[in-house]
Amino acid sequence: MRVLGIDPGLRNMGWGIIEADGARLRHVGNGVCHSKGDDLAARLVSLHEALAHIVAEYAPDAAAVEQTFVNKDGAGTLKLGQARGIAVLVPAQAGLKVGEYAPNAVKKAVVGNGHADKRQILHMVQLQLPGADVAGPDAADALAIAICHAHHLQSAGHLARAVARAG
Repeated sequence: MRVLGIDPGLRNMGWGIIEADGARLRHVGNGVCHSKGDDLAARLVSLHEALAHIVAEYAPDAAAVEQTFVNKDGAGTLKLGQARGIAVLVPAQAGLKVGEYAPNAVKKAVVGNGHADKRQILHMVQLQLPGADVAGPDAADALAIAICHAHHLQSAGHLARAVARAG
């Protein structure tokens, strides 16, 4: 199964794609979509176009997006929420179910600590995806989101099989 992870951002939207075969994970690609334009609408359009190109090129089977947390700057939070809307919309337009995870849940799944810093996330992503040339912290976060979703899907599959056997 090919999983797309997306770390939403208005200026820099990280993306990462992995393949999950049971417990085995393999790096497929990663990068950062940089928004273009001076106004919000132009930035959102450029993010939509870039992410749609990635979905078309890599044809993922599932997608996951990091949930937005509210910070002190209300206007900034609203703008980030609009970028997150693009991150959810593009895979949904491609017919994918989109998982959503809190930042602490992603960190706990990948690092084992819900309060891990960016350096720890990058280190654990590189350990779990040997040979991956990670395009920066936003791409590392996106790969971590993809890894978290792959683990979640694997657990859900085990549960469904157990329920089917019990029934």
